[in-house]
Amino acid sequence: MAENDLTEVSNKKLAAGLLGIFLGAFGVHKFALGYTKPGVIMLVISLAGGVVTCGAASFVMGVIGLIEGIIYFQKTPEEFQALYIDGRKEWF
Repeated sequence: MAENDLTEVSNKKLAAGLLGIFLGAFGVHKFALGYTKPGVIMLVISLAGGVVTCGAASFVMGVIGLIEGIIYFQKTPEEFQALYIDGRKEWF
């Protein structure tokens, strides 16, 4: 992997990890990785489901986002590239 590609992957990994930890309930980290359908699913469950369940669905989506953010940070740039960019692994 070229140095420039490695830097780009590291930046994307950092952005997705931070977004997952801080805004994961809304699926923002999914949108940052280009996963529109999972991002919309998380957003709708968090907003609409949160209203219906008095916030329980939003809490669950937040926990999922937190876990995914931590998982992103634990991957090396090469693993992150292989799994989430090339492999298009949408969940966990």
